[in-house]
Amino acid sequence: MIAFLEGKIINKSKDYLVIKNNGIGYKVFVNADLFSQVNTSENIELYIYHHITEQSSSLFGLKNKEEQEFFELVLSVSGIGPKTALNVLAAATIHEIKNSISRGEVDLLNKVSGIGPKTAERVVLELRNKIDHIEMSTSNSDAGRGQASGDEIDALISLGYSMVQARDALKSVDPSVLDSGARIKEALKNLSK
Repeated sequence: MIAFLEGKIINKSKDYLVIKNNGIGYKVFVNADLFSQVNTSENIELYIYHHITEQSSSLFGLKNKEEQEFFELVLSVSGIGPKTALNVLAAATIHEIKNSISRGEVDLLNKVSGIGPKTAERVVLELRNKIDHIEMSTSNSDAGRGQASGDEIDALISLGYSMVQARDALKSVDPSVLDSGARIKEALKNLSK
C-alpha cells in the first residue's frame, strides 16, 4: 500500500496529477486548492490515501500528515467517498472545518459538492466528538490569516467566484478589517488583480 509519494509532476489534468517517481507515473487525485497551487515540472511530496475496491485502485494526495488524518476521518462517515472527502478539504482550512463541526454547524459542509443536507448533518453528528482528538499543527500555514465567514463566502460565490477563489481572496484581507462589507470589498479588489 502506498502511503507517501515524492516526484516530479509531469501532467495536470482536471482533478489529478501524474507524478513521476523512479520512471513510473502515478495518477494522484488532489483537491482543487492543491491543484491550483502546483505546476508541471515541479517536484512535490504528498501523503497518500490508497483507495482499493474490487474494480479499481486509486491514489489520493494530501499536503501533510494532518490533512491525511483529517481526510481519513471524513472518509469514515457513511456515504462519503474519497472524492467528496477531497472536496471537503478544498472548502476551507482544516481548522475552519473542525470549528464548524465542533459547533454543530452544517452550512460549510452544505456548500461542498457531493454533500447534501442529510449527509452534512451525518458528518457533524458522527465527527463532532471525534474531531477534538485531531492534533492541530501550530505551524499551520493558515495561522494568523483572516478567517472567512460563510456569509462572506456566499456573497462572493453569488457574484460568480468559486468557493476556493472566495476563500483565498478573503484570507488575504487584512485581519484588522472586521466589518463584513469591508472584507468583501477588499476580497473583490484581490480577485480583480
